[in-house]
Amino acid sequence: MSPDDPFAPHPAPHPAPPTGAPHPVRSLTDPADRRRAFDLFLGTLHHGPITDDAWEAHGQAPDEHWLGVADPSGAVVGSAYSFPTRLTLPGGARVPAAAVSGVGVRPDRTRAGRLTALMRAQLTAARHRGDVAAVLRASEAGIYGRYGYGVASRADQVRVTAGAAWRPEAPAGGTVRMLDPDEATALLPGLQERLAADRPGGMTRSARWWRRALRPAGPPAGEYKGVAVHTGSDGVDDGFVVWGVAEGDLATGGTDEVRVQQLWAAGPAATAGLWRFLTGLDLAGAVTSWSRPLDEDLDLVLADSRAHRVTGRADDLWLRLLDPDAALRARAWGPGGPVVLQVHDAFLGDTGTWRLADGAAEPTAGTDPDLECTVDALAAAFLGDRSPSSLVAAGRWREHTPGARARADALFAVPGPAPWCGTFF
Repeated sequence: MSPDDPFAPHPAPHPAPPTGAPHPVRSLTDPADRRRAFDLFLGTLHHGPITDDAWEAHGQAPDEHWLGVADPSGAVVGSAYSFPTRLTLPGGARVPAAAVSGVGVRPDRTRAGRLTALMRAQLTAARHRGDVAAVLRASEAGIYGRYGYGVASRADQVRVTAGAAWRPEAPAGGTVRMLDPDEATALLPGLQERLAADRPGGMTRSARWWRRALRPAGPPAGEYKGVAVHTGSDGVDDGFVVWGVAEGDLATGGTDEVRVQQLWAAGPAATAGLWRFLTGLDLAGAVTSWSRPLDEDLDLVLADSRAHRVTGRADDLWLRLLDPDAALRARAWGPGGPVVLQVHDAFLGDTGTWRLADGAAEPTAGTDPDLECTVDALAAAFLGDRSPSSLVAAGRWREHTPGARARADALFAVPGPAPWCGTFF
């Protein structure tokens, strides 16, 4: 095999960074250091420093893990942090994961290996803490594959015409009521956690995340934000929506646009109820959303299917398995003939082989694989977003045994919703 072959074996487990590494990484525990690191990150996004009010309100939390990487002078020129979450897998199991954010290296210190040092330190520390996976939202798609991350779910950007008519047989039932900020703060975190437990890719959110979303400080604090909850016909709250408004230009006849920031629903009736409410708001011309699950299918329940348009499709959640054995054992498997899968992790120096059959994944040694992939390519199928067959066809997986891809398709297919995270962090 070529040394550049992504499927080449990596027998040395969990290699430690070399002593005296040229880019030392250290833990940041002082709030002042964390704030400087966050400002550095904002600078990489071409934003100014965080305001005093915003930092005081929700700048950092005790359970977060912050890292900084230094240049030769000792100054911190790169940063990354994570907060603990639980990630829902196919079948409903939830595993501990590190939700990664704030990743950046100062523009005059890039292209020298500092991001690689940060990522190695962060992933190693997360694995030592017992996290089964790391997850993130990528600002640039070309960065994270080299560190073992892969796109595990995708989402649609949609636009629905305000006042759109619904088909008479469209799901219905339940009521929608609006919430004030105090009611939303009390209700939404628990409701979202319950709803996220039913969809692969759903993740729990930290208290700081909710403070930023519902009680922002700084420039976003004055923006309009509406919150409503759907209650099913059984009297149980089963969905919610948070939205803002982009004002139209009245001088030119423009109308307001309702912009969905979050919409979670337990089933078709709650989904339809919340969208009926949104499209029925007065003084708005359209409702848009930056991220909707691929299986929402609003066009099937609208009288005019063209009133719902998918305006774009993008990556949603990036997944990096840190403990593939725990991850493969935790997720559910569909019925199908056995497949031996070998997974390579070049960045952390691992190779493992598992037999998938009878609803379980078991490590196996000395067995030739039927299928082979890298850890980033495994992410594409792990939550159910892509089939093994499509990944073999694209060259992302290798098939050694004819027919193995079809058996793997059946094994990886678990009944339930399409994978979707729906949380920006």
